[in-house]
Parts: sequence; C-alpha cells; structure tokens
Amino acid sequence: MLKPAEMFDRNHEWSALSRFITDEQPGATLGVVSGRRRQGKTFLLDAACRAGDGFYFGATEATDAESLRRIGASLTAHARPATPYHFANWSEAVDALLALGADRPVPVVLDEFPYLVRANPELPSIIQEALRPLRAERTNSRTRLLLCGSALSFMGRMLSGNAPLRGRAGLELIVRTLDHRLAADFWEISDPRLALQVNAIVGGTPAYRREFARGDSPSGPDDFDDWVVRTVLNPETPLFREARYLLAEEPDLRDTALYLSVLSAVADGNATRGGMAGYLERKATDIAHPITVLEDAGLLHRDADAFRENRPTYRIAEPLIAFYHAVMRPVWDQLERPGSAARVWQASRRRFVSNVLGPHFEQVCREWTLHHADPEWLGGLPARVGHGVVHDAATRKGHEVDVAVVGIPEGSGKPPLLAIGEAKWNDETGGARVQRLAHVRDLITRAGRYDTTRTRLLCFSGAGFNAKARAAADGSRDVGLVDLAMLYGKV
Repeated sequence: MLKPAEMFDRNHEWSALSRFITDEQPGATLGVVSGRRRQGKTFLLDAACRAGDGFYFGATEATDAESLRRIGASLTAHARPATPYHFANWSEAVDALLALGADRPVPVVLDEFPYLVRANPELPSIIQEALRPLRAERTNSRTRLLLCGSALSFMGRMLSGNAPLRGRAGLELIVRTLDHRLAADFWEISDPRLALQVNAIVGGTPAYRREFARGDSPSGPDDFDDWVVRTVLNPETPLFREARYLLAEEPDLRDTALYLSVLSAVADGNATRGGMAGYLERKATDIAHPITVLEDAGLLHRDADAFRENRPTYRIAEPLIAFYHAVMRPVWDQLERPGSAARVWQASRRRFVSNVLGPHFEQVCREWTLHHADPEWLGGLPARVGHGVVHDAATRKGHEVDVAVVGIPEGSGKPPLLAIGEAKWNDETGGARVQRLAHVRDLITRAGRYDTTRTRLLCFSGAGFNAKARAAADGSRDVGLVDLAMLYGKV
C-alpha cells in the first residue's frame, strides 16, 4: 500500500500494517493496534483503510444498541447492500464484517474498541467464536480485522492470560511516541538544545503540534520562553488542560485525586515507593495499587536499579504530565487568570530545569545509548540501559549513576558492564566528573556483580566540556564525551 505523503515517518508501523492487510492467505485474521492517546493511531488506520479500500468504524461512548445502529448505518453506507443492515446483536455484525473480505484481503478497523467492550463485555468472546478455525464464515473470508484502543491497561489484558482473544491475533502493533530525534524533525527544530527543551514538555506526541499548538513551533532559542507562555501556559489553548484530560480519559483511574497525588510526588523528586508514601503521608502498602494502575495505563514507568536488587524507582512516562505536575499544578489558580502566564513562567523556570528538564535529559541519554549509540563505540550491543546507586562502604555514601549500560553475558559468566555515565544538563563537565566515574567503576568492580574489564566512562552534557575533560577523552577508549549534537546525530 502507498503511504500517504502527508504522514510523517511511521514507516515501521505502515510497513507492518501493509504486510498484514495485503497478505493473500485464505481465512480472516485479527490484528490489535494500541498506543497512548494522540499518537496518530486513528490517522494511521484510517489511511490504511483508504489505501486498502476497507471499512473504518470509530466507536464512541454509547449503549450497545446505539453502537449496533451506528455500525449498521456505517456499513450500509460503505457496502451499499440491497437492503440496509440492521443488526440484532454483535454476532451478526461481526459476520457482516467478515463477509467484506469474500473476494480479496480487506482491512476492517474497529477503533476505540474498549468503548464497545465497556457496553458489551461479551464482545471479545463473540469475535473469538467468529474466528474459530473451521468456521465457514472465517475460512471463506480474507477480512483483516483490526481492533484499536488507547486504554493501555485494557489493550494489554486483551491478549494475555486466559483472555478470549489470546492466541488469535496475527498482528500486535504498538504505535509509540516519536523519539527525541524524530520529534525534533517533526517540530522542524534544528537547534539541539532548543529541541530537547521542547521535547521535555511535549515529548514525541504528534497531535501536540498539529492540533493542540496549531503548528506553532519556537522560531529559535530566543523564542522558547515566549512559546511556552503562548502555547503550554495559555488557558486558551488545548495544551493547557491536556495533562488533566489524559488522566480523566483513563477508564481504570477512578479515584483521580489519589492518582494525581502519586504523580505529583514523583514529579517532586520522590522516585521510590517509600518516598511517594512519605510525600502522601501514607503507608507504602496503601499506594501499591495506584502505582500498579498508573503503570498499566502507561503513565508511570518502573525502572529497576542496575546495582541494587528490589530498589526500583519510578518516573512519569508522559513529559506533558511531568511538566504539569512540576510547573502548572502548584500554581493552577494563577495560570487560569488571563495574562498571568509570563509572570508564572519567569518564577517557575528554575523548577522546570531541576524537576523536568534535568531528569528528561538523563532519560534521553539512556534512550540514545540503547537505541542510537554505535555498539562498536560502546564496546558491545547493550542488553539493557538503566541507572542506579552504587554504595561506598568506606564513606557510607551512595553514588548515583545516570546511565548504566549492561551487555550480553557470554555463557555462564558475569554480565559485562559496557559503560557507566553521568548526565548534566546545565553544568559544563570537567575532569573531576571523569575521576568520580572512575572511582564508581572501582566500587562496582569490588562488588563483583558485573565484569568491568571493558567498562567505559561516559560524560553527557548539555553545556559542553572543559579542556580537562577533553584531554581525558582524547586518544582514550576509556572515556567518551557525548554532547547535544551527538545525541541528535548532528556529528
């Protein structure tokens, strides 16, 4: 299928859909497409239906009877049968969808599928029965049925455990946010520093530029502050309340106040379960459930400590939500008053840098190391990239490691620690940071968990490196310096 010219990137997703939809094998097949809201799933699937001359149905929050009437009317307009469709139940509707593929492979999309299941919980079982292997309606059809949803907790359960549709799907596609490099291209920002500042607020969600900011992108580094004021902190723009709506749209988040408080605790720097519990003045066991729900919803991400067992930390997965809790929520009443945004932003910039931009820069450094860094430069292919705290028994202090690159172990040997790194956004990195990393590497060696014979020392900086740091890295394989230009592939 020919990808629409107006579609930015999504080459992997379009290729996967094309292979699934145009597969000539007999028999109807099932695909599941999921992803966080505002990533362009509807645009992607609607375009696939247009390219494959298929049928697209977008569900809404409605009763079961109303949804059946709506899909009957939509299918009648699409197929133009001799008599209009009037479905008494979903078994009839699904069979009619399978009949669309009687002559050729046809894409059929049920978008926002969780809405339909909320009104009729038996729908997954009905589809399972319709796709039974020897059933004539399935074997005589080449319908490519695609179920799509944004409720990640629901979509994750749909194909797991004893769910009716487990083992039935021939495609499971996750539409992810754009990474920092693609996001910079999408926002048409060439300056790496400006690109990362914008990315720390809106992340890689395509809709935030096209629909929510009406195409408004900072014209240059000097325009960043004004852009924040006129788009993100402006009560007249959709971006202003988007973070609040993202929580309200999640069906599993019932006690909204508690979930907001958990996210606020993380945004304030309380990354451990104990830290969150202390912030909320509750027992750690009392917040176990909301943490799990936020994880399932894709709003909170759990990171294992690379050096200490059972000491995970948590981070907010959606940058706009992190920005909202760190900058907007504490002064929400002031921001709602027109004309206050510039004053609030001026007073909040330091908090933005420390609570939002700094942690986001560290995460981008980890993602770059995992997905973009040359394995030869790292000394091997990373198996995982995380962070953690290394304990120094002599001084009784913990040393934070922002980037820990673990390689693939050979045989039964220890996993190789390919690199450890420190990421600083606003501080020019010097020789002292290199020496600190060397000391941390010695501590890790003595702990004996990893093979550190090839461990590199990586310094990531958003402000550059001084002469001593560059001298330590020149001609040495032991030290690597990574600046913003390198993170964005500009060198």
